[in-house]
Amino acid sequence: MPHFSAPDGTSLYFTDTGPTDNPTDTPILCLAGLTRNGSDFGYLAPHLPGTRLITLDYRGRGQSQWADWQTYTIPTEAQDALALLDHLELEKAAIIGTSRGGLIALILAATAKHRLTGIALNDVGPELSQVGLDVIQGYLGRNPTAKTREQAAALLHSRMTGFANVPASRWAEEAAKHYVETASGLTINYDPALAQAFKAASDQPPVDMWPLFDAMADLPLALIRGENSDLLTAETARKMQDRRPDMIMATVPDRGHIPFLDEPQAVNALHRWITRL
Repeated sequence: MPHFSAPDGTSLYFTDTGPTDNPTDTPILCLAGLTRNGSDFGYLAPHLPGTRLITLDYRGRGQSQWADWQTYTIPTEAQDALALLDHLELEKAAIIGTSRGGLIALILAATAKHRLTGIALNDVGPELSQVGLDVIQGYLGRNPTAKTREQAAALLHSRMTGFANVPASRWAEEAAKHYVETASGLTINYDPALAQAFKAASDQPPVDMWPLFDAMADLPLALIRGENSDLLTAETARKMQDRRPDMIMATVPDRGHIPFLDEPQAVNALHRWITRL
């Protein structure tokens, strides 16, 4: 399995699929949400044939090595992302950033813009709703109450507020991707200590992230938002559009936080964004 070493020696898992022999094509680095991993982008990949897609499992998530929880921070994960580009000998890449991944993209726009060719944000922006943050805090680091993946899929189907018209098969895929079956029940596939890192970050004074958003000036930009998102409000999305009138924007109906990215509205927006890279 493909791994590389982060600057502090942590072993990180990645995937690199699609053509690598055309120097004019822009590779796209896909960065997942807080507890998620690169498998999330498996829904999108079939809709981007011929595109080089690179995914990264953050430290402590998926198939990457667990580390000191104090390194589970956005700045450290941004450095890990740059280290992956260095490992692949890529001078530049575009980023599709889902939730946490979008915040990493904002940091990179402010600190390493010369390494970026564009950014697409999936249900995230420079202002985050406390309602959504509280929801994350409520489940973070805890194993599910369901004992099997089938039970977990049924619970996801019934409890995922903001989502409608999602086939049961999709929730089964989600359960298979993000829960590990053991003799005693299901476990999460990330380091539970991530909850400590999240709380430590939440206890810090609020940071104005609008300057980070403004740092993306001149980069092709897209925003995909779940119509029922509890993390990215419609008001914040409008502010982002006002600040960047050229930003490609798509609202995905029947989706909360986060769209799967294979919805027609999301696919269309990403195709348009790619043409600008």
